[in-house]
Amino acid sequence: MLFNRRTLAADSTDGFAGAGGSSTGIRQAGGTVRTALNHWRLAVDVHNANHPDTDHDCADISQVDPRRYPTTTFAWFSPSCTNHSIAKGARRHRDATPDLFGEVLPDEAAERSRATMWDVVRFAEYHRYRAIIVENVVDARDWILWPAWISGMHALGYRSRLVCLNSMHAQALGDGAPQSRDRLYVIFWLEGEHDPDFDKYTRPTAYCEHCDTTVRAVQAWKNPGRRYGKYKQQYVWRCPTARCHAEVFPAVRPAADAINWTLPAVRIGDRGRPLADKTMKRVRDGYETYGVPLLVPVEGREGKQARPAGLPMRTCTARNETGVAVPPYIVELRGGGSTHRPVAEPLATVCASGNHHGLLPGGTVTAVEDLGFRMLEPSEYAAAMEFPAEYLWLGNKRERVRLAGNAVTPPAARDLFAMVAEAVLGDGWNDGVGVAS
Repeated sequence: MLFNRRTLAADSTDGFAGAGGSSTGIRQAGGTVRTALNHWRLAVDVHNANHPDTDHDCADISQVDPRRYPTTTFAWFSPSCTNHSIAKGARRHRDATPDLFGEVLPDEAAERSRATMWDVVRFAEYHRYRAIIVENVVDARDWILWPAWISGMHALGYRSRLVCLNSMHAQALGDGAPQSRDRLYVIFWLEGEHDPDFDKYTRPTAYCEHCDTTVRAVQAWKNPGRRYGKYKQQYVWRCPTARCHAEVFPAVRPAADAINWTLPAVRIGDRGRPLADKTMKRVRDGYETYGVPLLVPVEGREGKQARPAGLPMRTCTARNETGVAVPPYIVELRGGGSTHRPVAEPLATVCASGNHHGLLPGGTVTAVEDLGFRMLEPSEYAAAMEFPAEYLWLGNKRERVRLAGNAVTPPAARDLFAMVAEAVLGDGWNDGVGVAS
């Protein structure tokens, strides 16, 4: 394969590019992606369908010579996270088990990428990118060889800073994702380049009730000796005003934004295959927590309003004129640190391991078995990742879920790439493309 050697000011290499979440964010910020690499052919095909101007290579990056590819100004790397994730202990052949769609992944998809964090050092040593962004799970920071890896990059003349960003808070240049997704990003830039403006691009706005004003929130770490981790577990957002410093809550998008409400859901009691006992327990727990029924007048006289079922029922007449409606909620079938949440909150983290979010629509119910239940569709997972609605996807349902779950959320890539590009290339580098008003 011959690769285009032409270099542009804001061009980038996307290593371990997957389905193209990072590339999409780079393009949204005004940059270009010169080369994209991935070992899974389907992922390369999806990337190529959506980024046809990019040179693609289906290769195991740990087995290729960096000299094979052109040097670009920037690089984005998302190495395999499986060796760093707490999910590492899962059964080795779990991907060969049919999922709730009744589908299995092919061997090529089930095989973990062999690319490692050390490939970042190899490529940086040869190409001397002016700035690099490395994305991984937060647990990667606990990797025993982390100090050696960082030292290797510093030995090449890079400075660095670690950023912990939840995708729902990636709001510098536009909307964040309607999903709570904690990831760790290591920003590298060569000595002599300007420092990125982290305050401008990684601090979401929030309303401070104590100051009665909108502020640029700051991360406050619960353990000052551990300045990395997940939102709410290891850090919160606080008002930056010294006399205040109250906890604030950036506005976030709800899971409801990613849900296609026109899709039907089967009544639980009518399912051909009953839900598993653990799933039914989560359904019942979620119903008790979020399924607050509303008594809804269905006859036409004025002055009658819906009221919570916890309040006394209005005067009963001889007519059957009251319905019961239940707000929808999400049931999480695997992990995630919780078991259910309302659709008014961001979706729990989308994982590559399969479809694990069930939607419970209400309607008129007298028991949990009357609730409608369906799994979220791949298109809804893509929306939760904040891929554009027109993005093209290939493969079966499970493959599309893996492609989305393995991806970088475009809003995070958009904001962080814009940050390093502005530092390296100066203000106005993209002529206003992707800059928030």
